[in-house]
Amino acid sequence: MSIKSITCTFEEYTSVEALAASDRLLVEAAVSAMQSAYAPYSQFQVGAALLLDDGTIVSGSNQENAAYPSGLCAERVAFFAAGSQHPDKRMLAVAITTSYPLPQPISPCGACRQVMAEYELKQGASIRIILASNGGSVMIVEQARDLLPMYFSGEWLRK
Repeated sequence: MSIKSITCTFEEYTSVEALAASDRLLVEAAVSAMQSAYAPYSQFQVGAALLLDDGTIVSGSNQENAAYPSGLCAERVAFFAAGSQHPDKRMLAVAITTSYPLPQPISPCGACRQVMAEYELKQGASIRIILASNGGSVMIVEQARDLLPMYFSGEWLRK
């Protein structure tokens, strides 16, 4: 038997204002996307903005449904929209934020982490993740696989 550990390396900033201008713009796009969230059950609005390699920003917001599992998180809305509308574009970065005033950023759920890891595999390149809180700190993770180190890879199914 051996005991091993998994770590997650990230950059932490005190506020959105401390970010580089390009990262601030992506967070602002996520805040804007959050305005279209449909969250009548949780009241927890989330916005995501995904930057593509040609400068296009694809946004998404969480969309709830009374049949609870039928809704989608903001991250998956943005990733699936980009994957279907811009299939040949590489995804460079995503900013994710919420309306709740929290001291630290929210982190994507496991399903969203798996989707992001799959897109990294598909495009053969990392996707930078910017997690911003409403009035609090910001965390930047350089690749989705850092948030889900033991992700499921279906590569063996493709052969």
